[in-house]
Amino acid sequence: MNRTTLSLIAGATALAAVTGFAAVSAPDPEAAGQRTGAAATLPVERTGLLCPRPSTSDLAETTYTSFTPVTEGADDKGTAVLRSAAQQSAPDEGEDAEGEDEKDGETTEKGEETEKGDKDAAKDDKADRPVLQLEEPGKPVTAEADGADAPALVGTADGRFASGWTAQQTTEVAAGTGRGLQGVACSAADTQFWFPGASTDDSRTDYIHLTNPDDSAAVVDIELYGKDGELETTVGEGITVRPRSAEPVLLSTLTAEKQTDVTVHVVVRSGRVGAAVQALDDETGGDWLPASADPSGRLVLPGIPKDAKAVRLVAFTPGDADVDLKVRLAAPSGLITPAGNETLHLKGGMTAAFDLGELTRGEAGSLVLTAPDGSVPVVAAVRVLRGEEGKQESAFIPAARLIETRATALDNTAEGTTLSVTAPEGGAEIKVTASAGTKGGTPQTKTYSIKSGTTQDIEAPVPAGLKGSYALTVETRSGGPVYASRTLASTEGGVPYFTVQPLPDDRGMVAVPDASEDLSVLQR
Repeated sequence: MNRTTLSLIAGATALAAVTGFAAVSAPDPEAAGQRTGAAATLPVERTGLLCPRPSTSDLAETTYTSFTPVTEGADDKGTAVLRSAAQQSAPDEGEDAEGEDEKDGETTEKGEETEKGDKDAAKDDKADRPVLQLEEPGKPVTAEADGADAPALVGTADGRFASGWTAQQTTEVAAGTGRGLQGVACSAADTQFWFPGASTDDSRTDYIHLTNPDDSAAVVDIELYGKDGELETTVGEGITVRPRSAEPVLLSTLTAEKQTDVTVHVVVRSGRVGAAVQALDDETGGDWLPASADPSGRLVLPGIPKDAKAVRLVAFTPGDADVDLKVRLAAPSGLITPAGNETLHLKGGMTAAFDLGELTRGEAGSLVLTAPDGSVPVVAAVRVLRGEEGKQESAFIPAARLIETRATALDNTAEGTTLSVTAPEGGAEIKVTASAGTKGGTPQTKTYSIKSGTTQDIEAPVPAGLKGSYALTVETRSGGPVYASRTLASTEGGVPYFTVQPLPDDRGMVAVPDASEDLSVLQR
């Protein structure tokens, strides 16, 4: 095997490990601005995203948004397309799934397809049509869908659209369980997810949405952990998600135990899936609960709204070791310790919940959780309530992933958008770009300095002459680690509708060894 082949394999392997699936071309040192023999930082050239089914409510109104920032060094060709995933449904009562599968292949004596075969073919044709397709980098596009028929989406981007490709779905439900504003950023497929903050209580209707982007079936196990440890489940093992399809699983059907606070662990035995929890409440609306950052001894939960009426922290540590978490709030003035909640005790393998009350008290804030010496890994999320009693709305903020280089939030409007940024250790400088609007407007850019240990709700730029919605892209320039979230808010009938999305790094760039680098040591 020659040196060029070895270097490209090493780069592609590293890339696949962080993006689920992706590709890059052989590096061009001149184009990448790198000298021969050094690692080149190149745009990702292929990536994928998955969006869960937005709602089961006939009153739902959903907006899908897709966007890719302009990236220096990207290819001048490519596509970014989101298509409908095939929706699954349970067999009719009294009919088993195997029997239904056998009927799929029936034909008439003349060899013509049966009526069912015709319907399946029509579904396949509909699923293959683009729901959302980008026309150019730097300008977001949207599509709308109403009611319970809005589909889950499966998509890929390549060439000039791949680096930093981001998609979002925002749904407004006017009434009923989960009424309010529900938003979630579409995510890449993976093989493991943690969701602290779910529930099997009678007041909640929580679904885990599993979306399979591949041409072969995925097999998934779902584990539930409550206040006393793992819950006994009946059908949580070996769940099959068919190729290029979406499967919503109601958590309360997996166990007979009713618990207010549950940690969900999704483990993929074969294949890969996208996963998100939709948490719907009878009284306080609902929102999406994205996966927590990987278990770690240090977690940041950014962008708790300054007018939060109640903050409930749910945390879980895998394994048998107990841990005393140190709790601090990164406020505009710096890191402070909440009175009465200096440390929180977690028992190994058991979900713990803590009511932190009106934690932010009118100021922007982010939770910083630390295990002693970072030795015990933890996952965590908070449930936030806004509004007065009887007219409250809820949203979730999981522990977020670090913005290493760049991240984007979509579907922003001139009013009702809050961008919250925290630098828990070491000050940082960031650049924020407001894209062109979906229906018109000129991009604008501003730079900001975030002081060490603080959270700031920054006055983000808005496109000049904005028409429609726009994207906000955050880029790190210098300094310490940066975390961010974006809140969308509106008021309907006196109820403060809102949704919060953490901004993970878009992983649009990757370091690839130059083809001329000496890797002879690997040939020995």
